[in-house]
Amino acid sequence: MNFVQQALSYLLTADNWTGPVGLAARTVEHLEYTALAVAASAVIAVPIGLIIGHTGRGTLLVVGAVNGLRALPTLGVLLLGVLLFGLGIGPPLVALMLLGVPSLLAGTYAGVANVEPTVVDAARAMGMTETQVLLRVEVPNALPLILGGLRSATLQVVATATVAAYASLGGLGRYLIDGIKERQFQLALVGALMVAALALVLDGLLALAVWASVPGTGRLRGPLWVPRRPAQSGDADRTSGQTRRARWTRPTVGV
Repeated sequence: MNFVQQALSYLLTADNWTGPVGLAARTVEHLEYTALAVAASAVIAVPIGLIIGHTGRGTLLVVGAVNGLRALPTLGVLLLGVLLFGLGIGPPLVALMLLGVPSLLAGTYAGVANVEPTVVDAARAMGMTETQVLLRVEVPNALPLILGGLRSATLQVVATATVAAYASLGGLGRYLIDGIKERQFQLALVGALMVAALALVLDGLLALAVWASVPGTGRLRGPLWVPRRPAQSGDADRTSGQTRRARWTRPTVGV
């Protein structure tokens, strides 16, 4: 039996899914690391992207930050953090957070900056404050791109969260590290398959969220929010007058 068959047999054995070091527990730990890192990335990237996208100032900062952070090696940042601060959740969390920031920052900035200017100008003409324009007009229209950035960041983090095992933590990376170290390659394959399956599930869920955030669930192409002129006192009289005229107009018959 080769290691591929051994890995499949390991996955199909119910006992391997239970216990504090079973597949279920390791998957939950992996999801916890991913959720913490993505949440920390969102706390940093989303406000900055909203402000810069709304004001139009600091565009070069976004480009430089995105390119610079994407150039950082995640494993190198993790090892540097371990050397400086020791083992624990801190170093892998910082490394994964820096990995997720670029996608969220780029998606948020692009979403807000690409909202139709006519919609924004109409909202300002109605007397909305800048905060109201941002939160009630720009953010709803930018939501598909923001969620797209979240989707990309989540996939990158969940695929790289295996490095947490280098800091003596758990997660699915434990199978990769221990399997290679002990030359039990079936365990390494189990970890790789589980990470791939988890990434596919999360990608499907977030893709569904992106699709649902599009106006009309992707079937309409207009803006999500279109300002309308407030109703005035004379509108009802004019409407009723037009209705009466239309009611008593004699139809013309073509010859």
